[in-house]
Amino acid sequence: MPWNMKDYPESLKNFDPLVKKKAIDIANALLAQGYSETKAIPIATEQAKKWHADASEEEKQDFEDAPNPKKSDQHGT
Repeated sequence: MPWNMKDYPESLKNFDPLVKKKAIDIANALLAQGYSETKAIPIATEQAKKWHADASEEEKQDFEDAPNPKKSDQHGT
C-alpha cells in the first residue's frame, strides 16, 4: 500500500517532516519494485536518514519545495 504525508507507517510519526517525506518517497518506489512493506519501510527509513545527513542545504530545500508524495505517484521499474 503506497503512502502519503497524511497516511504513513506508524514508525515514521516522530521523524523530522523532511526525513519522513523522503522515507515515504523511497518506500513507495520500493513497493513499486515489488518489495514487501516489511522490507520497504526499514530500507526507506535508513536511506532517508542517510540522505538527510549527506544532502546539501540546497538539495534539502529543493526536496522540501517539491510536491509531497502521493499514493497515486508512478514509479518506474
